[in-house]
Amino acid sequence: MRRLLLPALALVIIGNFATYAVAGDNGLLAWGGYERALDDRRAELSALEAERDALSHRSALLDPRSADPDMAEELVRRDLGLIRDDEIIIPLD
Repeated sequence: MRRLLLPALALVIIGNFATYAVAGDNGLLAWGGYERALDDRRAELSALEAERDALSHRSALLDPRSADPDMAEELVRRDLGLIRDDEIIIPLD
């Protein structure tokens, strides 16, 4: 009986490691979940990069050295509430 105890214990330990290697949180069966999560993160990164590019372009239009007057006027009037719904803006330039 004592001769079988050590090999049986070794098999239990090896079986435990094998189970975690296949079905554990980081095992082979979790690989598909990681791929899906990576695809989701890539899509999110792409959307955030597009938003960053749009904001970068918008901030470039507001650069004091080369500000777009129409953009500056639109932002000031909208953010400060200086425009009404029935108002029509006619540029004089």
